[in-house]
Amino acid sequence: MPEGHTIHRLAQDYATAFLGTTPQVTSPQGKFSDAAALLDGSELTHTEAHGKHLFLAFRASDWVHIHLGLFGKVNFGPTPAPPPTDTVRLRLADATSYVDLRGPTTCALITHAEKQAIHDRLGPDPLRDDADPGAAYQRVRRSRTTIAALLMDQKVIAGVGNVYRAEVLFRHRIDPYRAGRDITPAEWDAIWTDLVELMHEGVRNNRIDTVRPEHTPEAMGRPPRVDDHGGEVYVYRRAPLPCHICGSEIRTAGLAARNLFWCPNCQQP
Repeated sequence: MPEGHTIHRLAQDYATAFLGTTPQVTSPQGKFSDAAALLDGSELTHTEAHGKHLFLAFRASDWVHIHLGLFGKVNFGPTPAPPPTDTVRLRLADATSYVDLRGPTTCALITHAEKQAIHDRLGPDPLRDDADPGAAYQRVRRSRTTIAALLMDQKVIAGVGNVYRAEVLFRHRIDPYRAGRDITPAEWDAIWTDLVELMHEGVRNNRIDTVRPEHTPEAMGRPPRVDDHGGEVYVYRRAPLPCHICGSEIRTAGLAARNLFWCPNCQQP
């Protein structure tokens, strides 16, 4: 599932291609046809993201809510657009660009009130200017749940996925199995500040890189990472390779239906 930086990048990309224009709106797959017909030829007035949720505003009060889930894909291209396949849930197209949405968990036309209800159930997003890290910490400090699980709980903090979770805990030498209530205010401030910086960098570069300059392949004289995920990381998907810092074997285990990665030496209880 895409992490929050990807969704914020998509909001920017939709805006770059279509903001202020009146694109043709279609649903070749048919599952969004009625809504597409209502929006066709309307102005795209705003795009935004909150965590893993993308919102496209048409006219003054019509919102398309998109959640990619595990299988959703978005593809941009120049016109003329190729004939759409029957897997395209939503296509926007104008004289210069088109974008196809395939396989989302959610693609729905919603009201402003319904949109606000989605925001209300989500935790603060490190990529949003209105985020309140203190609100997230109030949930964390009262919980016996592991900090690794809390970071993946979108009601606690929105947009953090498996990669950022593993990497930010390593960068701050925090045992992923520590209870939230054992995370100090200073540790939470450091985690939040780091997430803000890392995730904004992810939006800019459209990939996740978490290693510090002194631990890059060039600085360490090591081969670059080879993985579908892309960027340079400390622990994510690196089990059982040696830790870049101490040489210990990176471990992995299941936690809350996702694979957790950590260094048992650098992240001691």
